[in-house]
Amino acid sequence: MTEEPDIVTPTLPEVAGVFTRYANLTWGGGSATIAVLRKQIVDNRRWLRESEFDLAYALSRLTPGTNLLAFCTAAGWTRRRTLGAIVALLASSIPCSLLVLIVTVFYGELHGSSWFQAALRGALAAAVAIMLSTAWVFAEPHVEAAPWKAVVIAPLTVGLALGLGLSPVEILLLSAVIGLAWPTPRPR
Repeated sequence: MTEEPDIVTPTLPEVAGVFTRYANLTWGGGSATIAVLRKQIVDNRRWLRESEFDLAYALSRLTPGTNLLAFCTAAGWTRRRTLGAIVALLASSIPCSLLVLIVTVFYGELHGSSWFQAALRGALAAAVAIMLSTAWVFAEPHVEAAPWKAVVIAPLTVGLALGLGLSPVEILLLSAVIGLAWPTPRPR
């Protein structure tokens, strides 16, 4: 059995600092931000165990609305309970909300510009690449732990989404059932 590193309980100002910085200054969308937060709160700072991160991430994907805010709230709650959840939620939402307000004002002025449209197309291409690299950040530990499960579930998931048009919630629930039926052996 592998030993788990000691878990650290952050102060509320530390929670606010990490979630303000990484939830508001990471570009590429919610999944990319959560991947950066994973590096910070699991690997670098050891605030969450891998299993706690996985649970917070899975639950955030099942919630309606903004998954990033749901994840930040769950991560804050996991280590610091109610106050941690509130601090993480506010730190991850207020600064970026103000930024969106400012960008929206400028978008109204720039949306007709051909230069701006070209920049948006370039940003969209980069966003797709960021999504793919983010997917690997989340998948890698699970692929290493159970490669055959990943080889079966990943293409099945794509097929269910594109072929049958199932919703993400339906796919996540079905994948959870498959995971239960096909347990991964624990490392010795």
